[in-house]
Amino acid sequence: MRRSAVAALAAVLLLPLSACANDAATSAHGAAPAGKQVDGPKVKIMVGGLDKVIYLPAMLTQRLGYFADAGVNVELLTEPAGVNATTALLAGDVQGAVGFYDHTIDLQAKGKHVESVVQFAQAPGEVELVSTKQADAIRSGADFKGRKLGVTSIGSSTDFLTKYLAVKNGASVSEFSPIAVGAGQTFVAALQQGSIDAGMTTDPTVANVLDKGLGKILYDMRTPEGSRQALGGLYPSSSLYMSTEWVEKNKDTTQKLADAFVKTLKWMSTHSPEEIAAQMPADYAQGGAAQYAAAIKSTLPMFTTDGVMPADGPRTVLAVLAAFHPDVQGKEGTIDLSRTYTTEFVGKAAG
Repeated sequence: MRRSAVAALAAVLLLPLSACANDAATSAHGAAPAGKQVDGPKVKIMVGGLDKVIYLPAMLTQRLGYFADAGVNVELLTEPAGVNATTALLAGDVQGAVGFYDHTIDLQAKGKHVESVVQFAQAPGEVELVSTKQADAIRSGADFKGRKLGVTSIGSSTDFLTKYLAVKNGASVSEFSPIAVGAGQTFVAALQQGSIDAGMTTDPTVANVLDKGLGKILYDMRTPEGSRQALGGLYPSSSLYMSTEWVEKNKDTTQKLADAFVKTLKWMSTHSPEEIAAQMPADYAQGGAAQYAAAIKSTLPMFTTDGVMPADGPRTVLAVLAAFHPDVQGKEGTIDLSRTYTTEFVGKAAG
């Protein structure tokens, strides 16, 4: 009864913000095959889509054996949306979540304290794709007026980033229609059938759409440069975030997790997209090995090499959310960004 009540409360708290976009056709709640077991603590981590390139470090760390090397037993669980990962974390079903950093800001505005422990990415990894048929008519967020714009779900990160791009370019959020089209093949089908004029998604769906000639890139936020151009600065996204209370009580275990993930980020920075793709489960390459490697190559610039939060990133995220998010607007002065992330553990891991 207590667990159900907590889960229900978490769901209500997170309804306005699902900051981790669905992309590849992720299965419903499930677990990845267990890695090598060692004599060490056990930790459950929920990922908002294990097969998404933006969350690639989670599965890659397990495949490389780095959790075992660090002396921690990690069970990776997956949900099709990041909001479910955060709900599981708040309910106490898991000890960590891999999803977008902006959950930490949103939750602090609601009196909850979670923090990014390892910052995987410094850019959203999102791309706004315009239907090839509408490419001449939609050239910026100003042209969103009167359009049907695909998002993974209402309240997802694709939804609020779309809203921000509209507001930034002079369009009101009431002047366009966000359409929940899911992810992966459902997104592709919506674009192909004309159900949406444009939409936001991530790799490997981006690579699939471009390969089929169904759309063209309007905003590319897979790189630091793209993030600055579209959002005004670096926008830290995918990360390992955990309850601040749990971290304080389990510093040794948290350090082991940081050691493993930082080791993976460093490995990624010294290996080719093809080498990275070869380490991942074969079924993640939905469009074939070559297309999957290309998707990783396009998204690779978003990742950090050391797990450290970019200095100007948190303020950019706060500014984006404050531009339209009802739970954050007016609270900018009371949000303590220093409590939404920590560099304590990645600093020791890097050293």
